[in-house]
Amino acid sequence: MGGNVSKALVTGGAGFIGSHVARHLLGDCLEVTVLDDLSGGFRENVPPEARLVEVSVTDYPALKSLFEAERFEYVFHLAAHASEGLSHFIRRHNYKTNLVGSINLINLSVLYETRCFVFTSSIAVYGENRLPMTEEFTPKPVDPYGISKYATELDLASAHRQFGLDYIIFRPHNVYGVHQNIGDKYRNVVGIFMRQILLDQPLTIFGDGEQMRAFSYIDDVAPVIARSVKESSAYSETFNLGGDKAHSVNELALAVCKQMGVRPEIRHLPPRNEVKHAYASHEKLAQYFHLPEPVGLQDGLSKMAQWVRRTGYRASSSSPVIELPEGLPKGW
Repeated sequence: MGGNVSKALVTGGAGFIGSHVARHLLGDCLEVTVLDDLSGGFRENVPPEARLVEVSVTDYPALKSLFEAERFEYVFHLAAHASEGLSHFIRRHNYKTNLVGSINLINLSVLYETRCFVFTSSIAVYGENRLPMTEEFTPKPVDPYGISKYATELDLASAHRQFGLDYIIFRPHNVYGVHQNIGDKYRNVVGIFMRQILLDQPLTIFGDGEQMRAFSYIDDVAPVIARSVKESSAYSETFNLGGDKAHSVNELALAVCKQMGVRPEIRHLPPRNEVKHAYASHEKLAQYFHLPEPVGLQDGLSKMAQWVRRTGYRASSSSPVIELPEGLPKGW
């Protein structure tokens, strides 16, 4: 590409949301470097036009060398170990990857004068809160994953005040779709259900299954993240991002079975420590961005099911060591 093309770094770009963000950035003619240690992502997810650098966000010397060489104009930070429930039991791994790794990138973005740092946070920062959750609410995260995300949000605001680093924060929720890691038994309930169906196992639901979530198809999320840096009015703002319509986990299980062409076989497990209901308002998002026509749950699940049937079950290269096994939910 020519010398006038803007350079973008996408961390976690071999993973689920990150690979889609990288594809959209390439479609907008940016030069894209994907940073991923492939612990939860897959090489084949990376768009062929992007450059893959196999480095962890925790490797500060390697990151510094990369920033020194490339001088990224934009950083899209999506790398994380995104498992809310499991984060209670992998606290050290959670904070090292999700918080310290993020601070590494923020430091380097300041040092090398990145124009805008786009951070994928999470609805988990809200914890138990009023519904629908809005950006004006005071975050009350209840698990280490949400705490690490909110701490990074606070640090970005601090870096902006001290050093002038512009940023945009997105709080997506319950995103599903093509390229999701269905080999991970700890996170992403849609992927977990499809994995269990492929393995001829019953679908496991913690508690009564009446937990409410607004499930978000990837095409409703990734284009907004990728194109956000074009909207300078969004700099230093925070946005909820995802689907508007909430469904119970029981409803989701039946919908997944329908799209995968199997009869429902569901096993309820004891409830785990989690937020009962979580869905958000997206009124602020609509004020700043042109949003794609939302993909309904049945249509989104149909697209993902077709992909899963083609690709089958893929196991991650590694999973974190359980640090605190006491109280680990049954079924894990």
